[in-house]
Amino acid sequence: MANELRLSKKDRISVWWRSTFIQGSWNYERMQNGGWAYTMIPAIKRLYNTKEDRAAALKRHLEFFNTHPYVASPIIGVTLALEEERANGAPVDDTAIQGVKVGMMGPLAGIGDPVFWFTVRPILGALGASLALTGNILGPIIFFVLWNLIRMGFTWYTQEFGYKAGSKITEDLSGGILQDITKGASILGMFILGALVNRWVSVQFTPVVSEVKLSKGAYIDWSNLPAGAEGIKSALQQQAAGLSLEPVKVTTLQANLDSLIPGFAGLLLTLLSMWLLKKKVSPIILILGLFAVGVVFHLLKLM
Repeated sequence: MANELRLSKKDRISVWWRSTFIQGSWNYERMQNGGWAYTMIPAIKRLYNTKEDRAAALKRHLEFFNTHPYVASPIIGVTLALEEERANGAPVDDTAIQGVKVGMMGPLAGIGDPVFWFTVRPILGALGASLALTGNILGPIIFFVLWNLIRMGFTWYTQEFGYKAGSKITEDLSGGILQDITKGASILGMFILGALVNRWVSVQFTPVVSEVKLSKGAYIDWSNLPAGAEGIKSALQQQAAGLSLEPVKVTTLQANLDSLIPGFAGLLLTLLSMWLLKKKVSPIILILGLFAVGVVFHLLKLM
């Protein structure tokens, strides 16, 4: 067909760039519809010439839409292909286009959270934070660069995949591929979060359980150490040999807990927070509550 309309790569890049702002006009009635319509504008301008056709296209893309912002890209690609077919005279009506969007956004939404929020971001965040804790400026830079490379690379290539596959991509949604990806990503995400709990959640109880006075020779006698560097060397050698630094051995509640299960209190706090979030407790209320409990326990010398 000599006058067949086609979206150029430049058009598709414009759509891809605009998809970054798909949640920029989020609302409670139709959720991401404003950002979706904004994303589709370069394609609409390319495919339709009259004001009426462009207005009609914008109107059908202002219908309800909501999914994970990154996995919206393959849906955008399929929609671009459908709009292209429609502009070239194919019998693709508004219902068909909206049906494809609704049919894809549900299954794909289940992939976005476990893959991006619960797997990729915690891994990159832990990497960046570990470097930052050592004073390395590359920590936040690496997180920012790698996160955006992964995010933008994923959205571009999945949009192109959807565009090239067209409406046939919807046939794959009935298979088990998406369910397998979601399950695997969820397992990996929970594994990563479990490792991060032990690293980042710290609870220290200060109550003393017992105080035992040690016999002479079981601790370092600081008054009889040589002066200067020799004294320091002698103290280090005695400590390495197992001598206590103090004449009284103090056992705290935290030491007993750590001897049973290290990090157990932090794990319980994390599980409690997850349970409260599941019960629809506001995260803000949870943060303020933990802050208040921490202050009170510190004043009572429990933590």
